[in-house]
Amino acid sequence: MLLENKNAIVYGAAGSIGSAVARGFAREGATVHLAGRTQSSLDRLAEEIRAGGGRVATAQVDALDEEAVDAHTEAVVAGAGSLDISFNLISVGDVQGTPLVEMTLADYERPIVTAVRSTFITARAAGRHMIKQGSGVILMFGGDGGRDPIRDYNIGGFQVALNAVEAMRRQLAAELGAYGIRVVTLHTAGVAEAVPDDLEGRDEILDMLLAPTMLERTATFEDVANVAAFAASDRARTITAASINITCGSVAD
Repeated sequence: MLLENKNAIVYGAAGSIGSAVARGFAREGATVHLAGRTQSSLDRLAEEIRAGGGRVATAQVDALDEEAVDAHTEAVVAGAGSLDISFNLISVGDVQGTPLVEMTLADYERPIVTAVRSTFITARAAGRHMIKQGSGVILMFGGDGGRDPIRDYNIGGFQVALNAVEAMRRQLAAELGAYGIRVVTLHTAGVAEAVPDDLEGRDEILDMLLAPTMLERTATFEDVANVAAFAASDRARTITAASINITCGSVAD
């Protein structure tokens, strides 16, 4: 198994992508610490993982609350002995489909503030412990990757948020590399499965996601989970300061 004896924290673990990643980590042997704001959702996922033979713990943690994140990270390390993987996958409250000139400031800045704040808080907490142990992997989700501004219209502050997180990834990788810590982004350019069936304009959004791909599909939740497990494993030990392209050819590196 790729992640045997590893300890991973997944923030936003009860979300669609977070739960897929948590299951994938558990399948590969990691003890997965599920963190999120709704305990009942975390408990349901934990029961599912345990039923499949996985090791899991839960904690009600708001990734925007630095004291709560720091305390939870301390507790994980104290109880498990290490923190090997940290992955922030909380939703950022982005509003899409509205032109910038018609958008409120609150809707524009929400994903930027949420993504930057939560990524900084969770990565800082993990990094402090990983420095002491001389190893660790901080994963990020999104990527800027040369998106076409003509195609990516009406997405509000979401693209700004992705670019800001990528800048943080580069800086963290440079600062933490000497301590054996890797920082890697998973870049999907959108996951079709994540688009709700009842979302207004769903067909248009799916067309926007699928049209530029070379494989005529997007990554699935399982694809994201599998790549995340690989990126967090020792088999990817040479990969840092990088964005792993799982866009199905939507973005050509």
